[in-house]
Amino acid sequence: MKKLDWYIIKKFLVTFFFCLLLFTVIAVAVDSSEKADDFVKTGFSTSEIITKYYYGFVPWIWGLLFPLFVFIAAIFFTSKMAIKSEIIAILASGTSYTRFLRPYFIGGVFLAGLLWISNWYIIPKGNERRSEFQTRYVDNGDPLNNRDRKSTNYKRADTNTYVGIRDYDTASKFANGFFLDRVKGDKISYNIRADVIRWDTAKKNWKLQNVVERKIDSLGETVTHLDEMNINLNIKPEELSQDKYLKDRLTTPALKKFIRNESLRGSEGLNTYKVELYRRTATPAAVILLTFIGAVIASRKTRGGSGLHLAMGITIACLFVISDRFSTVFSTNAGLPPLLAAWLPNLLFFIVGIFLYRKAPK
Repeated sequence: MKKLDWYIIKKFLVTFFFCLLLFTVIAVAVDSSEKADDFVKTGFSTSEIITKYYYGFVPWIWGLLFPLFVFIAAIFFTSKMAIKSEIIAILASGTSYTRFLRPYFIGGVFLAGLLWISNWYIIPKGNERRSEFQTRYVDNGDPLNNRDRKSTNYKRADTNTYVGIRDYDTASKFANGFFLDRVKGDKISYNIRADVIRWDTAKKNWKLQNVVERKIDSLGETVTHLDEMNINLNIKPEELSQDKYLKDRLTTPALKKFIRNESLRGSEGLNTYKVELYRRTATPAAVILLTFIGAVIASRKTRGGSGLHLAMGITIACLFVISDRFSTVFSTNAGLPPLLAAWLPNLLFFIVGIFLYRKAPK
C-alpha cells in the first residue's frame, strides 16, 4: 500500500472509532436513565451494574449499529476531504477513481472481518450477560412480560417418537396434558396419555399422573392404567421455555446446532433463528457495501458541503434499516426464505451502489 492508502485508511478508522465511542456514551446515558429505577431495585453498586449488565449491553449496541457507524464515518471524513479539494487533487494527479476507492475497500473488509468475528462469538457472550440481567431484574418487574408463562409444545423426541405438552408452565415445570406417540412404519405402535406431567428434580426425568398406556402389535392392543409413572424424554425443561433472548445469546456454532436439533424435532417458528444465523454473515457484508456507497456519495464536492452528504447518508441508512426489518417480518410471518430475507437488503443496495458509482464524477 502507498501513502494515499494509509492516509485514507487512517482517517477512516479514526473517524469510525470516534463515532463508535461517541454513540456508545449517548446510548449508555439514555439506557441508564430509562432503567434507573430497575437498577436501584437490584441493590447493586455502580461497578456491579457495569460488570453484570453494561459489559453485555455495550457489545450488543455496537453490533446493532456497527454498519451505520461505518457508513457515517465514511461519509463524514470523505466529505471533509471533498470540501478541502483533496479528492480533486488526488484524481488530478492521475489516480483513477477506482484506485481512489481501494483503501475504502481495504478498510471496509477489515471492519467487516472484525464484525463477523464479533457476531459469531463475542457479541453472543455479551448478550448472555445482558439477557440474564434483563430477565431477572427488568422483565420480572413488568406485568406484561409475566402475564402468560404457559405454552403448548409439539416436538419430535427422536426419529419415531412424537410428544405433545399442553399448557406448560415454565416457572413450576408443570403441564395439564401430555401425549406420546411412537410410530413404526406408518402406524402407531405405542401411545401414552396423561392428565399431568411435571419435572422430577430428584430423578431428572418427567413424572406422569393419571396415565393411560397403550401397546399395539400384530396380536392386538394392550391398555394399562397407572396412577403415575416416570419417563425419560429427550427434552429438558429449559427447551420448553420461550426464551426471547435465545437467538441473541447463542454463539453461531451453538445456534446452528440448535436449529438442526429443533428441525429434527419438527419445531415451528425457526425462521427467526435462521434469519439471525444468516444475518451474522450478511451484516458484515453490508459493512463493505455501505463503505463503498458512503465513499461514492461524499466524494463529490457540493455546495451544501458535509450537511448535504450526511442528509443523503442518513436517508439511505434509514431505507436500509427499513428494508432489513421488512424482510425479517416477511420471513417470520409470510414464509419468505430466511437466506433471502437476510441478504435481500444487501442485494437491493448493491444495485443502488452500482448506480451511484456510474453517476459519480470521475
